Amino acid sequence: MLSSEETTHAIEVMGEMFPNATTSLTKTDPYHFMLSVILSAQTTDKAVNLITPALFERYKDPVDLANASQAEVESYIKTIGLYRNKARFLIKCSQELVERFDGVVPKTRKELMSLSGVGRKTADVVLAECFGIPAFAVDTHVSRVAKRLGMVPADSDVLTIEKILMQKVPQDLWIKGHHRMIFWGRYQCMARNPKCSSCPLLDICPEGRSRV
Repeated sequence: MLSSEETTHAIEVMGEMFPNATTSLTKTDPYHFMLSVILSAQTTDKAVNLITPALFERYKDPVDLANASQAEVESYIKTIGLYRNKARFLIKCSQELVERFDGVVPKTRKELMSLSGVGRKTADVVLAECFGIPAFAVDTHVSRVAKRLGMVPADSDVLTIEKILMQKVPQDLWIKGHHRMIFWGRYQCMARNPKCSSCPLLDICPEGRSRV
């Protein structure tokens, strides 16, 4: 397994290839950005960005969405996966924000995760993107890259991956590291047909070396 120094170096190499890696979701205010992250589960960010302008124009704040009908919300998001469940989450989350937080998105992981539709990854993304609070959100790309490169054990679950990366990587690199690993997973180390032969990290990737 890679050491802390090797893990940090690998993320720095990713940064050289993708210096502008950042969120692909359209950045708005914390409330609407949180809804975008909820919508992005098992859906591409591009698909979410296509539907959110009309959705957010219709529902400008938590009070608006808290009083919405599920059928109407579904009509705005029906082009993405799991839209029925997501419509329910958006309404319930908005109701909880109004009832418990005066309509303001909280700034702690515990409070964020108390909201409907907000899991640990969503909470981490909101903390990092909206409030600049260091967090290392783990999605499928981060998980795959971390395992392939040996940053974490191959059988690690999401929470274990997050904890190991937070231990190995300096805190001031958590947010950038998250984005770099996502871009690495999207454009270099894809699930299928990764670009192993041109990978600058091939020497530390046992799986990659077995492919070339």
